Amino acid sequence: MVLLLATATGLIVANLYYAQPLVGPISRATGLSAGAAGLIVTLTQLGYVAGMVFIVPLGDLLENRRLIVTTLGATALALLGAAFAGNAAQFLLAAFCVGLGSVAAQVVVPFAAHLSPEHLRGESVGKVMSGLMLGIMLARPVSSLVTDLLDWHAVFVLSAIATAALALLLRRRLPERKPRSSLAYPALLASLWHLLKTTPILRRRAAYQACMFGAFSLFWTTVPLALASPRFGLSQSGIAVFALLGVAGAVASPIAGRRADQGESRSTTGVAMLAALLAFGAPLLPDGGRGVDLGLLVFAAIMLDAGVSASLVTGQRAIFALGAEARSRLNGLYMALFFSGGAIGSSLGGWMYAAHGWRGALAAGLLFPATALAIYATEFTGKGARARAR
Repeated sequence: MVLLLATATGLIVANLYYAQPLVGPISRATGLSAGAAGLIVTLTQLGYVAGMVFIVPLGDLLENRRLIVTTLGATALALLGAAFAGNAAQFLLAAFCVGLGSVAAQVVVPFAAHLSPEHLRGESVGKVMSGLMLGIMLARPVSSLVTDLLDWHAVFVLSAIATAALALLLRRRLPERKPRSSLAYPALLASLWHLLKTTPILRRRAAYQACMFGAFSLFWTTVPLALASPRFGLSQSGIAVFALLGVAGAVASPIAGRRADQGESRSTTGVAMLAALLAFGAPLLPDGGRGVDLGLLVFAAIMLDAGVSASLVTGQRAIFALGAEARSRLNGLYMALFFSGGAIGSSLGGWMYAAHGWRGALAAGLLFPATALAIYATEFTGKGARARAR
């Protein structure tokens, strides 16, 4: 079941990232300007945030299997809309709806926590989140390769077919899970603010991951543009190979989950943030030639993906330990807040790359892990030391 949940989560969340390395081709086809190209990723992430707030909390109210299958059906339709969009407005609307429906992944993830005993919960969630991170990372090379072989429209058609097939599989294989909550939907939504206000671990972990995911989104929105530029001159296939190398960072997820089960969440979090800081600092070193600079970018991709994976799993382990009755709402809030950081990162990255080039985008990216480390430092002083994330 954990393998099924991990695979499903990866396939679902991949829908958010197929467009990321295709920002250039999609912008040219739909008439988006270079400065607005980041909206292709940003609108998808904003849809995901909206789904986290308005759809994922239903996991504490409605039968989960039916909610997942219905949401995946809507996602498949949105992917077809993206494939056949005739202009920028139509594509951006479809991208928003793809993000909205892809929150099915965050109804799937709590299944692992519900099915796992306390002493293995972090490791199980880590394995499922490895699937999620692999989905994010593999989406980029898959979409690049399919675009090289066919075109970018085919990416979304094939994804729509895969999503519909996954919905049918999950309908057959997932157990039913009926929450015990008697709250009405408006009361369920109203409880989100109360949970956010009264759960300091949630606020802290969400702040960490918003910064980390902002860095992640900025890097992966802009690095395909840099790799395709005359400086590196990579084709879509070359960009796909580059993205595949970054997948190595996904191994950090189960390791981080295991360390969290052993009570090492704080140190794991600090190492993850330092890895992200190093990822942006290394490519800013003085020009060492095309080969050296490309090697530094590969190093940066692996370090960044590993840092974001470790931070994500450590945060979710802490969130899922807070109680089963509000697990979907807590997870929805956590993911909504950190994907908001991702939307900011992708939008800022597109603008910075257009206005100040690749090094300007890297400098902006440094701000995200630096901010996370500044917040992390408060764990050791004053109120932060008394309410530190576990």
